[in-house]
Amino acid sequence: MAVIDIGSNSGRVVVYQTHAQGYLRILASSRASLRLVRELDSTQRLSGDAEGRALDALRDFKAIALGAGASRVVALATSAVRDASNGRAFIRRVRSELGLPVRILSGDEEARYGFLGAVRGVPVSTGVLFDLGGGSLQLSRFRSRRLLRTWSLPLGALRMSDAFLRSDPPSRSEQRRLKDHVRGRLERAGMRALARGEEVIGTGGTVRNLARIDGRARHYPLSQLHGYVLTRSALDDVAHLLASRRLKKRASIQGLNDDRGDSIVGGSLVIQTLMELLDARRMWVSGQGVREGVAYGSLSPDLPPPAVVRETAIAALTASFREWDPEWSRRRAAIAAALIAALDPAASREVREALGHAATLLDIGRSIDFFDRHEHVADIVLATDLDGFSHREIALLSAIVRSAGDKETNPRSYAPLLGRDDKPAVERAAVLLALADDVVERCPRGTPVSVRCRVGKREATVTVRGLAGWRPRKIGPRFADAFGRVLTVRASRATG
Repeated sequence: MAVIDIGSNSGRVVVYQTHAQGYLRILASSRASLRLVRELDSTQRLSGDAEGRALDALRDFKAIALGAGASRVVALATSAVRDASNGRAFIRRVRSELGLPVRILSGDEEARYGFLGAVRGVPVSTGVLFDLGGGSLQLSRFRSRRLLRTWSLPLGALRMSDAFLRSDPPSRSEQRRLKDHVRGRLERAGMRALARGEEVIGTGGTVRNLARIDGRARHYPLSQLHGYVLTRSALDDVAHLLASRRLKKRASIQGLNDDRGDSIVGGSLVIQTLMELLDARRMWVSGQGVREGVAYGSLSPDLPPPAVVRETAIAALTASFREWDPEWSRRRAAIAAALIAALDPAASREVREALGHAATLLDIGRSIDFFDRHEHVADIVLATDLDGFSHREIALLSAIVRSAGDKETNPRSYAPLLGRDDKPAVERAAVLLALADDVVERCPRGTPVSVRCRVGKREATVTVRGLAGWRPRKIGPRFADAFGRVLTVRASRATG
């Protein structure tokens, strides 16, 4: 299906291949700057020029949808068209000239779709979601991944920038008046500080752009923005940097999109004010929103738990590689789980889960190159938007796979997500992944495979049912270094 979003600042089309298992694959995407809200606030109408720009973009979007083979096209309009006195007339014109029916979302509908799209892929269960667009700010409060309440306020990034920031760069008094206005609207809407256990999730182009600027400044190890954690102190630093530059100088800031220079300051001040009011120390950045919410809503009205989302993301990634072997992967994952339970019982939940995912994914590297498969999988994990994972979990997964193939891997290369204290746990998990892979390679297909472990003070014995043969291997010295015991692997007598 194709989802066309006519926003207040920009328009976008995304064509998704939807899967009943609950994941989306992007087939095509395009974006166009529309700036509809800018004319709306001065005239309350969409001008002929604004309608013309939007029609040109929509004509192109429809062509992209058809070119990608979309069997269903859903077109939506949000704040600017919703608020324009001639918004419905414009929608009729779109239908007449392009044969494209467009639905105007109410503020609550926009917030609900934003919730379905933005929260699903972030490992947060309870808190506040905000979606900052060009014309409006959508807010949702949720608990246990169920929506409790929504708000829609006319506090969009471009709208606030145009209304309050007249100087270049904006003066302190202009910034203060903008923040006072936003705080007043939020307080009157009933927005209050976070309760214990609540988190903040932010989505929208402004949010992602702020995260990109912060990531570039910190030489962040991951390129994707989905799942990025932007601290309040980092937000304050980026907002100050943006507000201190003239518009032309602002363009030189690494990570800033070319067409957001005139709205990014107002948007950052809106977010600052919201974070201050919520007394939030950080926010999670979601790379998804209304468009994904519409697509996910066509599959299920409910949000699954983060662990289920992570499993779905791994399944989606393996499905991209024809040579991925499900039997080997299931065996390897089962063996790795048994090994870590017996040999490293104090391992954390995140390390155990990362090892299981690493064992599942290892075969996708064979599709590229057998000998460098660990390195390829590690790089693919870093380059993929894995829904449901935190960036630390992604780094941990990548580090375990890379270390299994190269014992010289240093988790500190994933800083700030991993550090020196993570090295022993990563090395132990990597050794167990390499051991599980060695075992699986020596078990004939179609035969039952299971492992038993006996751990002594100086020796660890792994007995494998289904093992066809074994000889001392390089894994032995690595195991001894990681676990302080001599490794013995033998076939179960039950196999004959």
